[in-house]
Amino acid sequence: MTKATRPTILVVNDDGITAEGIKALMHAMKDLGRVVVVAPDSPQSGMGHAITIGKPLRLDKVDVYEGIEMYSCSGTPVDCVKLAVNAVLKGQKPDLCVSGINHGLNNSINVLYSGTMSAAVEGAIEGIPSIGFSLDDYSAQANFEHCVKYVKEIAQQVLANGLPVGTVLNVNFPAGDDIKGIKICRQANAKWAEEFDMRHDPYKRPYYWLTGVFQNNDNGQDTDVWALEHNYVSVVPVEFDMTAHHAIPVLNNWKFNL
Repeated sequence: MTKATRPTILVVNDDGITAEGIKALMHAMKDLGRVVVVAPDSPQSGMGHAITIGKPLRLDKVDVYEGIEMYSCSGTPVDCVKLAVNAVLKGQKPDLCVSGINHGLNNSINVLYSGTMSAAVEGAIEGIPSIGFSLDDYSAQANFEHCVKYVKEIAQQVLANGLPVGTVLNVNFPAGDDIKGIKICRQANAKWAEEFDMRHDPYKRPYYWLTGVFQNNDNGQDTDVWALEHNYVSVVPVEFDMTAHHAIPVLNNWKFNL
């Protein structure tokens, strides 16, 4: 591949531009093409597909890592993708959008809340082949070394083969370096059983802290939860068309009394 034909790769995340995960991701992508980074200036975990509409956005060019074009954004992960395409790349869409590597899993139901995955989904909405990467380690000092070869291989496959229209890949890595391989999976039927721990501030006013326990209600051996529990990298193709197509015939049998 010559320098003139090297693909442009947009790198985004939700943990912030200084996170260890995005550092690992951008350095993995340097071998594959021209890297452009647009990432939040502070952590934006759990933002989902939020966008900023009530205040202006700041976009500042920063010089953090030599040889990589980087911009810090005051908005959400989805804002970062929108600004990257429209302001940084001037409407010229990148060949690939990669998001992460997230500090913490985004398997099963977490895909709905994840800023990491929402950035990748926004890339797919823009017509860009997109991948979200996450690791089962919530530590700010998480070690991503064992993920890099899989990140590069999956990215290369997407660059070579593309993705079906309207599809984005949700890739999750188990903790530790004893990885057995890659599994193409479906999203598990699992969710958080949430609780709110009520506490009191120094003025005796109550406040609430979200806690919970992850519950897997799916015994299938073809799910992302099963793959991760058995030390496989899980790859789930995700659609952003949320239409429940199987429900349309059912609803068409309803008799509306108007």
